[in-house]
Amino acid sequence: MNLQLASAPVSWGIFEFEGIQPRYPWAQVLDEIAATGYTGTELGPYGYLPTQPELLKSELDRRGLRLLSAFVPVDLVNASAHGAGVEAALKVGRLLAALDAPMLVLADNNGSVPELVRQAGRRRGRWLKDWTSVAAGVERIRRAVLDQTGLETVFHHHCAGCVETPEETEALLENSQVRLCLDTGHWHYAGGDAVECLKHWGSRVGYLHFKDCHPEIAHRCREQQLDYFQAVQAGVFCSLGEGGVDFPSLLAELDKQGYSGWAVVEQDVLVDDLEAPRRYSQQNREYLQSIGLSKG
Repeated sequence: MNLQLASAPVSWGIFEFEGIQPRYPWAQVLDEIAATGYTGTELGPYGYLPTQPELLKSELDRRGLRLLSAFVPVDLVNASAHGAGVEAALKVGRLLAALDAPMLVLADNNGSVPELVRQAGRRRGRWLKDWTSVAAGVERIRRAVLDQTGLETVFHHHCAGCVETPEETEALLENSQVRLCLDTGHWHYAGGDAVECLKHWGSRVGYLHFKDCHPEIAHRCREQQLDYFQAVQAGVFCSLGEGGVDFPSLLAELDKQGYSGWAVVEQDVLVDDLEAPRRYSQQNREYLQSIGLSKG
């Protein structure tokens, strides 16, 4: 196994969701990612980091960071929106390609359907009956990004979207050629087990987000019927090693499969403590070192 570790602006509460304003300047976030021992980062919302390739490369280089990818949420349910999805992905993809990033992380426009926001973490099965439009949109975007930028597209299942549950992710994989960005925390909050996902879908996993999910907090969020954003604020995505994701077994399975690539360490936070993101970032890095991951 050749596993390299990165971080991402989302761990500082820099979300792609509308209405959540960044609370940290981008330079501080990059400084703290590097200072806590990571060698790669994601882009965050387009426009948060500099979008001029030369400037962004200079800022990353002087911190010893590599740009890996960007999370691009688009409307996949409505076929009429697929063209706009292609353009959004290409805009981000061209910047990624200019900095030699390896891939683009595509997702449904999570958080845009009130019903799915309310039911996040509690749904089971499949919300959609017909996966034709979603799969067609994913394939259209994947091919356009590959043809015009050379980047691989991986798909991120995500709570509060139409591809949340293991069953929904499987439906998408069965109806498309896209590979999976396995987010261990979202997989668990959606009712799955990340190790079992790797065992079944390992050949389709092209990228990893290491995130944990606290089982007691998740249970309380479900009992109280908290929506997705309330659950994040309640701490459902906890520090690595404090939740239900079995990271030692996950690493053993990745090693067994000979995984080679990146894992982005994430802890989605909505907190008032402005020192928390750096503290969590350091803590997560130290936890991974304690279970045998010493690479940056």
